[in-house]
Amino acid sequence: MSDDTPALSPATVVVHAGRPPRDVDQPLNPPITMASTYVAGGDLEYGRYANPTWAAFEEALGALEGGRALAFSSGLAAVSTVLDLVGQDALVVAPRHAYLGSIGQLGDLESRGRIRSTLVDIDDTEAVVAALDATPEGAAILWIESPTNPALEVADVETLVRAGHAAGARVVVDNTFATPLLQKPLELGADIVLHSVTKFLAGHSDIVMGALVVREPALYDVLKGRRDLIGAIPGTLEAWLALRGLRTLHLRVERAQANAAELVRRLESHPAVASVRYPGFGAVISAELRTAEAADLLTHSTSLWVHATSLGSVESTFERRRRWKGEAKTIPEGLVRMSVGIEDVDDLWNDLEQALARLP
Repeated sequence: MSDDTPALSPATVVVHAGRPPRDVDQPLNPPITMASTYVAGGDLEYGRYANPTWAAFEEALGALEGGRALAFSSGLAAVSTVLDLVGQDALVVAPRHAYLGSIGQLGDLESRGRIRSTLVDIDDTEAVVAALDATPEGAAILWIESPTNPALEVADVETLVRAGHAAGARVVVDNTFATPLLQKPLELGADIVLHSVTKFLAGHSDIVMGALVVREPALYDVLKGRRDLIGAIPGTLEAWLALRGLRTLHLRVERAQANAAELVRRLESHPAVASVRYPGFGAVISAELRTAEAADLLTHSTSLWVHATSLGSVESTFERRRRWKGEAKTIPEGLVRMSVGIEDVDDLWNDLEQALARLP
């Protein structure tokens, strides 16, 4: 693309990035390359280091986020790889409300004396800055999740990135909920963007995968070196499915976000719902019912909404988050996290409404 060519919109990038060269009789889509071993002398060498099918997915995601992507076997494998960069007894500042796997890894590392962690309300910018400045040596990592899971708090990412860098920290942003269509943390100065590819990027509840995206070449080399060493690599079929799912990300997010906004409007006026949390964008809603019992009854009284963990797929799912013993005690017992899919919004509402009518 020449310098005077208009930049492509994300909706176009997501469809065209990561495709093979347009040579005669070449496939339009990257094929699944099932190989553990390659003929020596090139760039691939061995199946733990690279695979053309991963590379296609990484190219597409990197183009969307504005950096270089690395695919991992799971979101938690990506989380673990980042935290492995932290030195002994170094400080990590992270959200109080966040993906349970991320909080769980922080807790595990701290219990073994590897790191120190401070959990903060990530939407309280002053509190985050104070936590970063609480020790003379500063912090090793500022971990941002925005919107948070499942409280849906929104961080001032740009301000926190500056504060994190001033404290000597690398800034990691979990962009799983927003996706690169709604938020681009690298453009706001973040060092590492994290995705659970399992969720919105792949979008079909059929794979487990993760990804990191960075701009700094040296940091990319370090992270890839760690992936190569520990073998946290995705399966080839998973990478192919993730790329196929990624192609429709803009359509899925557009539809699911529109559905979510309409459901928020209706839920807010329903007498059985105590409160609704929604950041104003994205496809995840947290609705608070008055009791845990009411929330459990809701999640077992629908025919379209699926009672399941995870999120970001074409079908609508929900669950009471405090059913997980590791969930933060500051999350209300009756909070139901709702991942809105791409179904007809009236069908989704009718299913919810009849379930809400059963509540005492």
